[in-house]
Amino acid sequence: MTTRILYLALATCVLTFFASHVHAQNKRLGTAGASELLIPVGARNIAMGSSGIATSRGVEALYWNPAGVSRMSVSAEGMFSFMSYIADIDISYAAVAATFPRLGTIGFSFKFVGFGDISLTTEADPEGRTGRTFAPSYTTLSLGYSRALTDAISAGVVAKIISERIDLVSAGGFAFDVGIQYTRLAGLKGLTFGVALKNIGPEMDFDGPGLFHDAELTVGGRPVQPLKSDAASFQLPSSLELGLAYEVPLGEQLIGIANGVFASNNLAEDTYHFGGEIGYFAAEGVELYGRGGYNFAENSTITVDGVDYDSHIYGASLGAGIVYMAPGINVTIDYAWRDVEFFDANNVVSVKLGF
Repeated sequence: MTTRILYLALATCVLTFFASHVHAQNKRLGTAGASELLIPVGARNIAMGSSGIATSRGVEALYWNPAGVSRMSVSAEGMFSFMSYIADIDISYAAVAATFPRLGTIGFSFKFVGFGDISLTTEADPEGRTGRTFAPSYTTLSLGYSRALTDAISAGVVAKIISERIDLVSAGGFAFDVGIQYTRLAGLKGLTFGVALKNIGPEMDFDGPGLFHDAELTVGGRPVQPLKSDAASFQLPSSLELGLAYEVPLGEQLIGIANGVFASNNLAEDTYHFGGEIGYFAAEGVELYGRGGYNFAENSTITVDGVDYDSHIYGASLGAGIVYMAPGINVTIDYAWRDVEFFDANNVVSVKLGF
């Protein structure tokens, strides 16, 4: 019964997404808000071109596909990840997950987008010469639940609380992710399918004292008084991601994984992600990994003054990782590099502990 309910819920969400997607695609490109929800976390999957929807597992799957959280090889995991993003923006991410017998796996994550101090400008001081600054803060809190429905199928859901604050205005909202992973697809060992429906939730809008401004009415003879400008609401950047992966032994000490993902976005161009990793079991308790990936978007070429540009600024990615399994604790350190057009490349470091 539980399995049927989860399948029905996911199918309903998928149909609803495609219905809205057909109407919105190519008509409101770039109009979604809360874009911090799209910033990836975790060096392993970023290094593989964000193609790990089918293979993401453990605590890092809270972001990629909540179905994979229950596929931890240990009882509990904790992870911290830091990304040097674009335009001096930093992304800090922390997550924990634990498996409880006969209940399932529960995880919690926190993402913080740091912009640093920005000069405060006003109509009277457009150059910001007063020296005053403000520091925007975007945070996302997530609570996830995942469990194995059968030996081959796992499912999960994540609830998110979204908070954005820019000086004297702020916006808040919530969203949900739902995902399923299916191993041994079509009876083939090593073939895995994954689907994740992300960022489904109501519209958000900004509010606060920063929206008030002094105005003089042209009728009624009233003096100058504060009036409020109502901010327009914005939709969340929802997406449906379908992933396929194949894992194959390459020798006694080598293993390889190839991933592919198609992401259908409601208010952005669809994207394709490809990547993989090769693992080497160097010694007892020591594993080494090399990773690579690439992603691109459909119809993303724009022309400005006769020059063609690609509006999808991300491309190739590379990375490596090491796993050390000591008695009672597993330590994983991953690094990823992602090429970014017009900006410096992203650098990501993740540390994961398993108990």
